[in-house]
Amino acid sequence: MRKMLITGSSGLIGAELVSFFAEREWKVFGVDNNMREAFFGPEGNTDWNLKRLIEKYPHFHHFDFDIRDREDISGIVRKIKPDAIVHAAAQPSHDWASKKPLDDFDINAVGTLNLLEASRLTNPDVPFVFLSSNKVYGDAINNLKLEESATRWDYADKTYHNGIKEDFGIDRSKHSVFGASKLAADIMVQEYGRFFGMPSCCLRCGCLTGPGHSGVELHGFLSFLIKCHMEDRTYKINGYKGKQVRDNLHSLDVALFIDQFLRNPRVAEIYNLGGGRKNSISILEAFDLIESISGKKMRHAYSPKNREGDHICYISDLSKAKKDFPSWSVTKDLKTIFEEISEAWLRRNGTAGKRP
Repeated sequence: MRKMLITGSSGLIGAELVSFFAEREWKVFGVDNNMREAFFGPEGNTDWNLKRLIEKYPHFHHFDFDIRDREDISGIVRKIKPDAIVHAAAQPSHDWASKKPLDDFDINAVGTLNLLEASRLTNPDVPFVFLSSNKVYGDAINNLKLEESATRWDYADKTYHNGIKEDFGIDRSKHSVFGASKLAADIMVQEYGRFFGMPSCCLRCGCLTGPGHSGVELHGFLSFLIKCHMEDRTYKINGYKGKQVRDNLHSLDVALFIDQFLRNPRVAEIYNLGGGRKNSISILEAFDLIESISGKKMRHAYSPKNREGDHICYISDLSKAKKDFPSWSVTKDLKTIFEEISEAWLRRNGTAGKRP
């Protein structure tokens, strides 16, 4: 039986990967210490996800390790000798990173290096998949000429109609502290590929989402927005008139792409991975969509202060991902994603089938 090591295995993407590969006859080993609760408080707790995975998958084994602990990470990689590694553990928040930059860098950059080196010393031929971020491009994307409609900002230059490609520059821009730590990790994954020949890829993700997300205000755009709506809480819009745009990709579609990469791994590759233009949406448009599903109004408030280093409009160009892996495509549209997240909220709160 093939063995896979997944870090961040109780989070949105990690848990989806555990389910996906455990159901395909992989023996899955997860590393997660519920740091999302440390980052974001009780709302970020992922223990419910861990409990579900342990109960459902007999070939899943969990380790409560911190990726900053070099000895623990090296030891577990040597012990397991995995056939594939997917690194999804991270500190994911701009705001948290700006308050604790040393911790953010240790988790995102040094934690990634710990795992890369452990993998290299154990078996450099093992494919290494890193969940990077579109924030590696920094706010240079905001220098693109935009046009404003009633509900969104969009690229005025039709060169970018399908979104941002992988060759977009990463220099001379403000990344946020979080974006900088993810960029450091991203470059190191590429370097281990090019210098040591390790099969590897960086997935520069847009907004990843789905029913398994423990969304909070500081991280988890759609999940938190829908949670606020279901609980009749007021959602705070931070600047840009609520017209800022993100493309959204369901966690299952991330798993499907990783599966394709592991079947035909490449060295030091980069892919912009998101929902693409069809799954792009602004905050105002998200309000309209969730209202059409629930039948009630969205409560919201507006702050004119823009988030530091934030993207006004970000859409992933998926042409390279689809060219290299033509069997992969986005399978979950926005309406399906919204319905799944809202139904998951109802189930977790014991009100399944009862719309508020």
